[in-house]
Amino acid sequence: MHDPAIDLAGWTVAFDLDGTLIDTAPDLIGALNAVLVEEGLPPAPMTAVRQLIGHGLRAMLPRGFALAGATISETQVDALWPRLLETYRGRIARDSRPFPGCLDALATLRARGARLAVCTNKAEAMTHALLAELDMARCFDAVVGGDTLPVRKPDPAPLLEAIARAGGVPRRAVMVGDASPDVGAARAAGAPCLVATFGYNDLPAAELGGDRLFSHYSELEALIVALAAPCEAAADSL
Repeated sequence: MHDPAIDLAGWTVAFDLDGTLIDTAPDLIGALNAVLVEEGLPPAPMTAVRQLIGHGLRAMLPRGFALAGATISETQVDALWPRLLETYRGRIARDSRPFPGCLDALATLRARGARLAVCTNKAEAMTHALLAELDMARCFDAVVGGDTLPVRKPDPAPLLEAIARAGGVPRRAVMVGDASPDVGAARAAGAPCLVATFGYNDLPAAELGGDRLFSHYSELEALIVALAAPCEAAADSL
């Protein structure tokens, strides 16, 4: 049961984007495969590169070449990167969709008073574009991308910045993600992390070191309330 007595006002929930809020794999891998085919290579199977998405689109290029039995130097990656980025920008929301139950969960958390933020390693402009295309920008109080600050997750600075921009504080914040950079950032920021089992995990979700796992967004509210309850009880006793 979800405890209706627990007020989430003053709490901030920060979400990773790719593989957590939105299933972006079809468009990310579609863009990668378009470039591979242009280079005379076969397309990469989705299952073979999906787990790399949490580390960014650029990291998928060497993997795509390796799967085709080809090698690529860092200089070649630099040369192909603008084309890959432009290809992805042109299809950023063609097939990408929020994960099942995501929009309902966001609405429920907001209704309970929580502030919501996006903390992603995706470029900030790309993040805003994707959220706008899917009519999700209105759901969030703050957005911090992979190039908003000089550092990216797992450094805690982007998460701390997202919490601050949303009007929150780290001691009343939760990170929701799907990969090791999310857990690493949360740990370093002193915040708990809920890990999606359906995302682009680079390790089995249970091995990432998160505080709780969830397999569907219908589980999220109860998990966040369970994390908030001890803090609220302690505050009430003061």
